[in-house]
Amino acid sequence: MTGTLQGKAIVISAPSGAGKTTLVKHLLVSIPSLAFSVSACSRPKRENEIHGKDYYFISSDEFRHRIAHNEFMEWEEVYPGSFYGTLKSEIQRIWNNREIPIFDVDVQGGIHLKKYFGQDALAIFLQPPSLETLETRLQNRCTESPESLQKRLSKAASELTFAGHFDRIIVNHHLETACQEAVMAINQFLAQ
Repeated sequence: MTGTLQGKAIVISAPSGAGKTTLVKHLLVSIPSLAFSVSACSRPKRENEIHGKDYYFISSDEFRHRIAHNEFMEWEEVYPGSFYGTLKSEIQRIWNNREIPIFDVDVQGGIHLKKYFGQDALAIFLQPPSLETLETRLQNRCTESPESLQKRLSKAASELTFAGHFDRIIVNHHLETACQEAVMAINQFLAQ
């Protein structure tokens, strides 16, 4: 690692709707040394979201400015004009508090973070049992238009092919079991 960055990290990735945010919330309660790494994004804030807690909501122009000034560990233009990324300052903030960052990121972000941290990161891929199950979960969210649902499902089908880039694959047949598996894997990793 470079600069003042130090310590271990936990990366949780999955296609949208596979349950990664729910899993991360469980892990934050179950493993007190973890701290949520708040990602930056350029998409509009949803009604129930809080700036600085769920995401750092910044404009596309500001996102591009920060990219140009090398302020991100990783970033991606997920959809045209829709940026997501991890600010270096966010990770340093967590390590300064003597905590371990846990990331809730999409699959490409997870691959970038694993490359960045190397052996200091445990990268977990949360896999849905099937694309049909994923479609049902996304429909039940009631946050997607038919067009955005199809876009997410198409992206998910592609993302599933990258599962082998992660240290551990957990299939989310049953959320409670997936949570238990993740807690065990993370505790083993942190004990090394």
